[in-house]
Amino acid sequence: MPLMRLAAARLPLIVTALAAVSASFFFQVPALFSLLAFALVAATLTMTRPTERTRRNLSGMRRAPIVWPDTGMKAVAQSLPSPTFLLDIQGVIRFANEPAMRTFSQARAGDTLSMTIRSPRLREALQAAVSDESSTFEYRERSGAELVFVVSVRPVHHAAAEDPFILVLFEDVTERRAVARMRADFVANASHELRTPLASLSAIIDTLQGAARDDPAAQSRFLSIMHEQAERMRRLLDDLLSLSRLEMRVHQRPGERVDLGQVVRRVVDGMKPLAGELGVSISLAIRDEPLIVLGDQDELHQVFQNLVENGLKYGNSGERLEVDLGRVANGATISASVTDFGPGIPQEHLPRLTERFYRVDVVSSREKQGTGLGLAIVKHILTRHRGRLEIASTLGRGATFTVRLPAATTGENGESATPAATQNAAERLSADA
Repeated sequence: MPLMRLAAARLPLIVTALAAVSASFFFQVPALFSLLAFALVAATLTMTRPTERTRRNLSGMRRAPIVWPDTGMKAVAQSLPSPTFLLDIQGVIRFANEPAMRTFSQARAGDTLSMTIRSPRLREALQAAVSDESSTFEYRERSGAELVFVVSVRPVHHAAAEDPFILVLFEDVTERRAVARMRADFVANASHELRTPLASLSAIIDTLQGAARDDPAAQSRFLSIMHEQAERMRRLLDDLLSLSRLEMRVHQRPGERVDLGQVVRRVVDGMKPLAGELGVSISLAIRDEPLIVLGDQDELHQVFQNLVENGLKYGNSGERLEVDLGRVANGATISASVTDFGPGIPQEHLPRLTERFYRVDVVSSREKQGTGLGLAIVKHILTRHRGRLEIASTLGRGATFTVRLPAATTGENGESATPAATQNAAERLSADA
């Protein structure tokens, strides 16, 4: 502290020393008196408490404030596998590692993070970090497929900075949450839907062991019913497993180049035997050009198989089914529609058709061997492909199910690429899904 006070009074001490030397040299004042006078002034200044402003100025001489994180801090943040930001005390982005730039491409150095990622919880956490408090919260990113992050916000002190930096780390827990939800939903849905066929099988077995023990005709009839119920449970379990797998990967966009025209042709060819049984004719209209999308071929086949099969089963009274495929929106989007001419669907049911186990007519659905999961599977596949499903219907005139997917192009290096127009279309499709 005395040294700090002497440093703060360096200008008066210099003036006093010059005055003492001048007095001894020009006015023949004894050197001892000059030295005692200088010592007295120095002692007085040492006992004087420096002002707050003086202390800040002295501190600034020893430690120049820094605004940007140094190389060591950047190296640590860059080595983290999760999206990580380093902010200054004002919440301005000073560094973002590669995972952060990939996940939050709109966030750039020099921007305020809370303005780029709009979350009240994030703003509160940044304010707490200014007060040297750490916090953790959950954040959901809804651009395209929903991503779930656990966000950690912590102050980071630096020896050369008066104010701390703020570390913001986004841990992706989307898959972890999806697995937990998948397990809970699978148990709840399976137990609900399997209860009826299991009760039926149990009742039939009791009958075969009792009253129908010696009745061959009844045994034959009951065995046929048991076979139907067993098939129903198999279809239900297959659809539940398929839906669960899709939910785990819904945020992972597939990158395979798929010709949607070929997929739809194979689906229509495979459904012609069923159409013949139901007395329905299928017409197919496809533009004479490659219709390429980025996707998973098996999943896209499942989408159109479900839509065509539903159209044949529930719209067979119209006796025809139309499938149309082509480009829209300046070629940036590929649209595929399946139209039946059956009884149609009441408007109040349309918003809920893609919900699990939602049926317009439960009895009719079970008679047609439906599980109530087909359109839910379609929706999840399209969400993963950044596409959407549109449903339109008029009572007495049938229903139209339209799939819209962003078209893909080929980049200069031959790899799959999505042009700006197509990328914008994909973002619009995802936002509307």
